[in-house]
Amino acid sequence: MVIEFDVDRPNTYRLKEVVAALKNGAVIIYPTDTVYALGCDLYNNKAIEKLCHIKGIKSNKSQFSFICSDLSNVSEYSKQLDNSVFKLMKKTLPGPYTYIVEANSKVPKIIQAKKKTVGIRIPDHPVTRFLVEELGNPIITTSLKSDDITEYLTDPYEMEQRYGNQVDFIIDCGYGQLQGSTVIDCSNGSIEVVREGLGDISMI
Repeated sequence: MVIEFDVDRPNTYRLKEVVAALKNGAVIIYPTDTVYALGCDLYNNKAIEKLCHIKGIKSNKSQFSFICSDLSNVSEYSKQLDNSVFKLMKKTLPGPYTYIVEANSKVPKIIQAKKKTVGIRIPDHPVTRFLVEELGNPIITTSLKSDDITEYLTDPYEMEQRYGNQVDFIIDCGYGQLQGSTVIDCSNGSIEVVREGLGDISMI
């Protein structure tokens, strides 16, 4: 089902409908402040397996990201952050950045890779943040891009054509971006940009 939302005045009743579906195991396509993404409830194993099947990946061999609502939410799933990392997060989030940090024991085993790290995102997008806040825990997320797609899908209509029979909801907030987030690895005690995306690296 495709649901259109006005980013400036989203219909919260319909969004709560999506949240209820997430709690019951739905997989959705939703917008962020960069590209559209696939997502589901972090604590619903069946939904995670479904998401992995759609993407053609294995749950314990992929680097997932968590969509969090704020920095206090981040600390629930990461080991203690360096003061310099926390200051950088505070300066750049919410925004188009993904931080790779050491995962703690609250990260579900089904998605823990051998590296024991997790990507953390707090997108600057009102619809996305409403979903996470209403859900009460992070959305586990991965981009729509796969081996047979050379560029990110930006048009929700194309997403419906390709994934409409595999996902439960497509949240249409207009065209998405063509570039992903800037990825910053903070898992080894240093701060390293591993992918330059929409996030301004002069902020780092």
